[in-house]
Amino acid sequence: MTTPADTPPASPISTDVLIIGAGPVGLFAAFEAGVIGLSSQIVDNIERVGGQCIELYPDKPIYDIPAIPVCTARELVDRLVEQIRPFAPPLHLGHRVETVERLDNGHWLARTDKGLAFEAAAILIAGGNGSFVPQRLLLEEAVPLEGRHVHYSVPKLDDFAGKKVIVAGGGDSALDWALALRKVAQHVTLVHRRSGFSAADSSVANMRRAVEAREMDFAVGTITSLSAPDGQLQSVELRQAEGSAHLEADHVLVLFGLVADLGPIAKWGIEVQGGRITVDTSNYESTCPGIFAAGDIAGYPNKQKLILSGFHEASLALRKAYNYAFPDKKRVHIHSSYDTKLAERVAASHA
Repeated sequence: MTTPADTPPASPISTDVLIIGAGPVGLFAAFEAGVIGLSSQIVDNIERVGGQCIELYPDKPIYDIPAIPVCTARELVDRLVEQIRPFAPPLHLGHRVETVERLDNGHWLARTDKGLAFEAAAILIAGGNGSFVPQRLLLEEAVPLEGRHVHYSVPKLDDFAGKKVIVAGGGDSALDWALALRKVAQHVTLVHRRSGFSAADSSVANMRRAVEAREMDFAVGTITSLSAPDGQLQSVELRQAEGSAHLEADHVLVLFGLVADLGPIAKWGIEVQGGRITVDTSNYESTCPGIFAAGDIAGYPNKQKLILSGFHEASLALRKAYNYAFPDKKRVHIHSSYDTKLAERVAASHA
């Protein structure tokens, strides 16, 4: 697997399938492409592989990957990178696909914001929620503290070791991180505007047990101001039903959720509903023939936003994409010699 230089080539890079997104679903798609004999190129506007898993919750435990009882998001990405190594799909990180257009030969021409161009028989969009930004704490004094005392993700759990941490939010991420941080921080307080939560029932039950055991605290209220003399956070003011309260804090982790933005994808002529690309569930093809979507960005009735669902979607999408790359073949053929060839590639990649 290579990460090419940013210098644009003189002509478009030719590939069977262009994969947009280097998160878990995009990485697995590159593996599936290789398995059925498709070449692939991966593009992502983030500067490293892993997508939202790495950007938002790299150390969060994941429990629903088949045959892996538990792993962190970081470990999952590492394993997927290792899995695709035999096929060596080129990675183009820090590139955002801006435009796509249909060519006379039926292929797609995609161009990035840094001048790269790709000619692909098919495009698979595995961009998670598209371009995403966290909903921020709307306080003027929070801005200069961002990255030092006010955070919207947890790059490293150990950064909060021995600190007083306030986690703000009521969704899965907020509760999961509050529970995880209680094991390393000096003290953790979960703050939410109401006593009800949008998180999974199991997470809520675990949080309430931790509060009862005095492993962490929970407060109903809204953060109204931060006290940070000389740029060092000292306390947080909460507005509560009975008045104001002040909580000591070294860090505030704000997890109000993400604002999804499809960015340029919304201008490609693809049908989009509710911020998701509408797909046919028989092959996860969009309303533009030859452009597919898998993972959180794909929308259809009874959609389950699970990583393993994205793996399934990508697998079926690529089998239809095969028909665009090799239109003279009726179906995907994996010859009896395939297993031997893959075994040789895997052995060579570990040599």
